[in-house]
Amino acid sequence: MTSFWRPMRPDDLAAVETIAARVHEAYPEDPEIFAERLRLWPEGCWVYERDGALIAYVLSHPALAFAPPSLNTLLVALPERPSTYYIHDLALLPETRGQGAGSEVVRILLEGALRAGCPDVSLVAVNGSTGFWRRHGFEPVAHPALTEKLRSYDDDASYMVRALT
Repeated sequence: MTSFWRPMRPDDLAAVETIAARVHEAYPEDPEIFAERLRLWPEGCWVYERDGALIAYVLSHPALAFAPPSLNTLLVALPERPSTYYIHDLALLPETRGQGAGSEVVRILLEGALRAGCPDVSLVAVNGSTGFWRRHGFEPVAHPALTEKLRSYDDDASYMVRALT
């Protein structure tokens, strides 16, 4: 059995949408969201392949700190002067979890954030994933400007940050 992370390609988008529908059923996003993230920052879009089948993906890109995009919202463009590297979405099918794929892609994303010149990495943790992100050095950060936006995800959503320096 061969498993590995590789850069996402446009022909992967249908499989990515299928994974998203299974993993993030409560957080639906239109196909245009996935395609736009890949077009805007292909360096931050990866898929996990096992024996020719895609079983996980991640979308990430440079962004502005404390300004995560609302769910199912197009970015249009990336900021000229990003102040964080944002992990938009990490989705692993249940059969992929607990095998190190998530930890491996976090390492890949941290390296990408450094190459992009960002001082930290941020995300919105959902689906009870706060513990996973804490194990990788992310800490919840409360910020008044985020309260309403986090509610658009769910009551347990948490904005988390990991410094790179």
